[in-house]
Amino acid sequence: MHLWNDPQQPAETRVKALLAELTLDEKIGQLGSFWPTPRQAGQLAGDVAPMESGLSAGVTWDDATRHGLGHLTRNWGTEPVSVSDGLAHLRDYQRQVIERSRFGIPAIAHEECLTGFTAYGATVYPAAIAWGATFDPDLIERMAHAIGADLAAVGVHQGLSPLLDVVRDYRWGRVEETTGEDPYLVGTLGAAYVRGLQAAGVHATLKHFAGYSASRAGRNHAPVPMGRREFEDVMLYPFEVAVREGGVRSVMNSYSDVDGVPAASDRELLTGVLRDRWGFDGVVVSDYWAVTFLETMHRVAAGPAEAAAQAVGAGLDVELPNTGTYAHLAAAVDAGLIDEATIDVAVARVLRQKVDLGLLDPDVDPETIGADRDLDAPANRRLAREVAEQSIVLLANDGVLPLADGTSVALIGPCADEPRTFMGCYSFPNHVLGRYPDLGLGIRVDSLLQGLTDKLGDAVAHAPGAPVLEPDRSGFDAAVALAERSDVAVLAVGDLAGLFGQGTSGEGCDAEDLRLPGVQGDLVEAVLATGTPVVLVVVSGRPYALGDYADRCAAVVQAFMPGEEGAAALTDVLTGVVDPSGRLPVGIPATVGGQPGTYLAPPLGWYSEGVSNLDPRPLYPFGYGLGYARLTLGDATLDRTEVPVDGELTVTVPVSNPGERPATEVVQVYLHDDVAEVTRPIIALIGYAKVTLDPGESAHVRFRVHADRTSFTGVDLRRIVEPGTMSLRVGTSSRDTVTELPFTLTGQRRVVPEGRVLTTPWTLDRA
Repeated sequence: MHLWNDPQQPAETRVKALLAELTLDEKIGQLGSFWPTPRQAGQLAGDVAPMESGLSAGVTWDDATRHGLGHLTRNWGTEPVSVSDGLAHLRDYQRQVIERSRFGIPAIAHEECLTGFTAYGATVYPAAIAWGATFDPDLIERMAHAIGADLAAVGVHQGLSPLLDVVRDYRWGRVEETTGEDPYLVGTLGAAYVRGLQAAGVHATLKHFAGYSASRAGRNHAPVPMGRREFEDVMLYPFEVAVREGGVRSVMNSYSDVDGVPAASDRELLTGVLRDRWGFDGVVVSDYWAVTFLETMHRVAAGPAEAAAQAVGAGLDVELPNTGTYAHLAAAVDAGLIDEATIDVAVARVLRQKVDLGLLDPDVDPETIGADRDLDAPANRRLAREVAEQSIVLLANDGVLPLADGTSVALIGPCADEPRTFMGCYSFPNHVLGRYPDLGLGIRVDSLLQGLTDKLGDAVAHAPGAPVLEPDRSGFDAAVALAERSDVAVLAVGDLAGLFGQGTSGEGCDAEDLRLPGVQGDLVEAVLATGTPVVLVVVSGRPYALGDYADRCAAVVQAFMPGEEGAAALTDVLTGVVDPSGRLPVGIPATVGGQPGTYLAPPLGWYSEGVSNLDPRPLYPFGYGLGYARLTLGDATLDRTEVPVDGELTVTVPVSNPGERPATEVVQVYLHDDVAEVTRPIIALIGYAKVTLDPGESAHVRFRVHADRTSFTGVDLRRIVEPGTMSLRVGTSSRDTVTELPFTLTGQRRVVPEGRVLTTPWTLDRA
């Protein structure tokens, strides 16, 4: 047995021994990847990644595997394959990789898993923006563990999730893939996802590191004009939480350039911040073709050898999805653009990952990879339904909800009978199956029409009214007539996710403004004009401006792409079986323009009388949501009003349920800094707790707030805790605060070392 195959040896010993035996070409092979082309005859054209067809041209299996291979790209996620066929393909690929490697080194198989395993017949969970609406890290951790278990069962080693970009512009198409506009919410949910996936034996991959979501005008891949403070305090924070507290094993770079420096070649970011400051010791993989983009898009490299040298030199270890630019690394060494020792550092990290995954153990046999698996098992569907139920947000209700027995319901709108509107762009049905129209969705996904009809029977009648995007008003008259003869109109509007302009939400599907897509706004107006009470149900991947309609609706419900069980979850919310407990992870704008503006803004970024005629305040704020039953928050208290700049205080919030049914509330704690040496957000979320109490029950929520949670990047670009007066604002949204608690930080200006306290723990003491 070779030393590197001995599981009893320390991992670093095994890596060092194998690395010493590899030639330069074999080392480069470990930094590369290959994306198998579809094997099914007659497969339709269509890219599932940006510029896939052109950039994949000329990359052959023989060339990619001649000296070994680092990664196998999306064996399951490229075309519809059964579990048995997918396993056969994966085993065959791994057998060839092992045979072509002088030392029999398998490849890491990676897949997308943002809304669940992106594979034919696999469970489609709610989109990530819906995770944000749950405000429930434990639930997201359980969901991620279920996703990881499915991936691991069929031989997948690495999942390309979660996405930790913080929303800065609602027009950006990938808002649906984020968990919201607040870095604390994004970071805590992201770390929970990482823990769940990795506990199942699959390495998680944070993306997109960093700044991607702040692209100019919300346009995909656009430059990011952002200063160091905002970058540090908003964009980097979620990644740091997932590294330090989630223990993530992989990170993927952003496509964007921040202040002119592309992330793929930014050594300060990929090595200085990620590794030197945060102690990350895993593998950095490229977003698809990001290394090539250094030459072809960013134009910071004169050719592929230079681009490859820049990326590896910066700390980007593996090129995905194909070995294109990294095939020129040997030439880069010959030209003196990079030395072999730098390549060795990257290769050692890849080999260490393979050791950790068991791929260098002596008993690895490609014929035994994976096993038959139901990828949409009943337990998965129950969990998908739970996430969906907890993500639905009730925004307004004049008493029309829950729908009363015997109510005649006109179900109208493009999202009423189109189940694909429930699923994100990285769900397999929307991501791939559009190219295979004869295969359906691969799983059972009921429409809202089916769900409500199953529940209410003949009381439900349907008229689509209008399509999602096309400017077709031919169905208006039938919709209006139906609404006029019904007790209530449930009007389901919103998005249909797609890729690169083939949808209204998703990667490359950016919006010019925040009006409802197509003629849906006109449909809403037409139905409202009937005078029939309207329950507006928005099924979307981004927030849309509802200020023109909301005050005329009897109720407003926001469902952020609730996945395959979305119909059942929405039906149960609308009929009162489930008490809505979701809260907004993004604000809902009042107007289609004058945006974007998230709640995380300094004074001059918020409303100020006389400064501008544009009011950025949302119609419904971050953190907001109603229920059929509500918890009452009493006056919160602090255990002290003075705390050292390295100390800690405790916030105690009394909560009670005076109602007659169980009730849930997200108790939220925001920080306000009275005076600081740089401008700071007016308020920022620093803690939250999702609490459910039975009727008549009371409890106390206690938050432990360390002074590090008040830290920020100071005028000298060092992270500091600044003495002075501040307050904690406790409430149920960023606008609705019940108690303001002033306190003073005492002592001298403190520079915060690496390893600061990143989160605000809480406990629930029941009476």
